[in-house]
Amino acid sequence: MNKTYNISEYISLLEKEGLVVETSVPQDVADRAVKYVSYDSNDIEADTLFICKGSQFLEKYLNDSLNKGAFVYVSEIKYELGGKDVPYILVNDVRKAMAIIADTFYNQAWDKLNLVGITGTKGKSSTTYFMKYIIDDYLKTLNKPESAIISSIDTYDGVTNEESHITTPESLVLHRHFDNAVKSGIEYLSMEVSSQALKYDRVMGVTYDVASFLNIGIDHISAIEHPTFDDYLKSKMLVFKHCKAVCINLHTDYLDMVMEAAKATPKVLTFGLTEEADICGYDVKVTEDGITFKAKCDKFDQEFKLAIPGMFNVDNALAAIAASYVLGIPVEHMYNGLAKAHVSGRMEIFTSKETGVKVIVDYAHNQMSFEALFQSTLTQFPDKKITIVFGCPGYKALGRRKELGDIAGKYSKKVYLTEEDAGKEPVINICEEIATHVKEQGCEYEIILDRGEAIKKAIDEADKDTIILLTGKGRETRQKRGSEYIEVISDVAYVEEFLGLKCL
Repeated sequence: MNKTYNISEYISLLEKEGLVVETSVPQDVADRAVKYVSYDSNDIEADTLFICKGSQFLEKYLNDSLNKGAFVYVSEIKYELGGKDVPYILVNDVRKAMAIIADTFYNQAWDKLNLVGITGTKGKSSTTYFMKYIIDDYLKTLNKPESAIISSIDTYDGVTNEESHITTPESLVLHRHFDNAVKSGIEYLSMEVSSQALKYDRVMGVTYDVASFLNIGIDHISAIEHPTFDDYLKSKMLVFKHCKAVCINLHTDYLDMVMEAAKATPKVLTFGLTEEADICGYDVKVTEDGITFKAKCDKFDQEFKLAIPGMFNVDNALAAIAASYVLGIPVEHMYNGLAKAHVSGRMEIFTSKETGVKVIVDYAHNQMSFEALFQSTLTQFPDKKITIVFGCPGYKALGRRKELGDIAGKYSKKVYLTEEDAGKEPVINICEEIATHVKEQGCEYEIILDRGEAIKKAIDEADKDTIILLTGKGRETRQKRGSEYIEVISDVAYVEEFLGLKCL
């Protein structure tokens, strides 16, 4: 059972970090134990320490939480609350405060796990799942519970098993997942670590047993994410301060800067398709069933198989092999795990039995992943025409509209532009902006706002000599519209219906 702490103990911890600006907490309240912590007014229990966070936060949420059982609030702002005398702790950085509170409330549960963190501009999801398959194959021989995972696709912690809509959760949710995993008897957890999580202290206080730095490319540049590429790169490299060991791809851009920053990590291991790498990949071959390659190091020289297509997955597999090497997992489990690894919504190929039309469903959503997807498709299907269905998110990663428009227009016969988590920005505005860049490449395009209709038209207009790329959403069943995530039919379900493979 977790140890509980009273309000005065939380205040002391926050004061030690220089975060406390002002407090108003009577002694009897200071002595009360915190039984729950939340920042969601719909998730309140008795004796909750409530955290007021976010640019959209309203005083109403605080009032609601107080009525449901919260008794002290943490905030950067003092609320009047109609003159009511409510105990508060004012801080100068609520995100850091939340991370410290979460770490304390859940008794550093992360430290009881073998924790693997994966960061990079592309490949995080695939590498994280490769790790899970390798670890689970190893754990099966020990008769132990399967490992936990936190990814942009799904989250499983022994208690929660759900579709994700964010790469790395807020610190409070993250520590809850760690705690659930420990209480479920789980020993290993693999997770994606986003630049936002590193920049905004979601993983503050957490130390990974091993982390992988996959690559770096231009992405997430906007007023609400990273104002410059330099900020994005520096945020990514913060991972080196959060791990005992790190595995670095020698093919990453800005390698000198990355290796210099990695000196903050006690142990550094490299991987890549080069003799200089500690985990050296070579002899890569595309087969009918996927990809084979060899990897060697000081402990083995082994052939590996991947059932997932896409040459770029070799780098992801090498990253997983390197991290497994650090964890001491035997090579036979690396082989078995990679051979059967499947990543939902990642490089899934569907073929119509009637027409022969092929659709590749993939989560590719940024410049690096788009370029890699097109190059892989051109390599695997050199005689096929390519069409693509995609969109871009609203009010963020604004550079993607030009980058993806340029790439799609360069390689495609036709581009279908549609909805993709537009949020509060009109879908038509996003599509029209992308279209200007597609048009500059001399490529035909069509804007179809309804995603299902766009997928159907792309399939209806294709023939057996066409490969359709359907990117961005994979098997997700939610679209961000306004400030909410709305349930929708997944891309895979649409494809299966329109290709005559399954009925909705």
